[in-house]
Amino acid sequence: MPIINTRRLTVGALGTAMAVLAMAPAAQAAPHGGLGELGERRDTSVTVGRLVLEPTERGYRGSVPLTISYRGTETADLSLTVTEPVAGAFAAVDSDFPCFYGQRDGELRRDINCGANPIRAGERREYTLDFEVLTTTRAYAMSAVGGAVTVQTADSRPVTVTDSFDTLFRSTTGSLRNPRPYVQDTQTDATVTAGAATLVRQDDGSYLGRVPVTVRYDGDAPHDGLQLEAVLPDGVQLRGISPEAVCLFPWCEVPGGDFMPGEERSMELLVSAPAGTAPGDLGTGTVRLHTVFFLDELSDVDPSDNAAAFSITAVDGAA
Repeated sequence: MPIINTRRLTVGALGTAMAVLAMAPAAQAAPHGGLGELGERRDTSVTVGRLVLEPTERGYRGSVPLTISYRGTETADLSLTVTEPVAGAFAAVDSDFPCFYGQRDGELRRDINCGANPIRAGERREYTLDFEVLTTTRAYAMSAVGGAVTVQTADSRPVTVTDSFDTLFRSTTGSLRNPRPYVQDTQTDATVTAGAATLVRQDDGSYLGRVPVTVRYDGDAPHDGLQLEAVLPDGVQLRGISPEAVCLFPWCEVPGGDFMPGEERSMELLVSAPAGTAPGDLGTGTVRLHTVFFLDELSDVDPSDNAAAFSITAVDGAA
């Protein structure tokens, strides 16, 4: 069964967070039986293990096993819905079909809806759910609200089965004892700064230059990446970003994916002016930083440092 794992693509300030994801293996808990459409107890069951998130060099990672025992008498279409134990934590599942994100009312945690190959009568199937939490590792254990998996079969007697799972963060000393509640940030704390841009005349008469930009992300609010919006004077255009990342002008993704708390990255916006532009001061540009999670732009604790102005100058010779 192939593994599919493509990046989420965010577009503009709000973005499109429909994601095609990957999937993986794990432990065991008590199985939960399903209820048929008439409320009768069925033997079909789902078992999800306990999720233990292990400290790594970059946040926490962990996997949980999922076992489905189907007791229907005919082949049925199968679908899975995974409720994240921590907002933004879902990483992958080794499902047969793509997965898509869905919002949960009133909270940042999401439901991930996945298709799967049809399941045969009497079949027992196993999956692995992978999770990652980009937060600073602690010297004490923590616990989260936990997640859930709902399995649905579509046959002549449909069944819906749900099982929840506990979630623990192992301490950096290896302990799971006396866990403290994990409290995730719900507001971002991001900062952008920018330096002056000098555009140099090229052989064809046009001008090219770079705007040095630094982005810092504090806190552990969930995010699907950060975006830079360039607001430029007339005649000056955004051409891309270095290191290379997705750009849908005048927007560019911040290269490197999601941030750890306290992580800082430097990059350059590539800008140009057309041939015939007079050398000298071309005006002032602004770069605005946006943090996107699913279909929303999260609020920041200090929006004043989410924008930075910079001067733009055109010169005939080398800068």
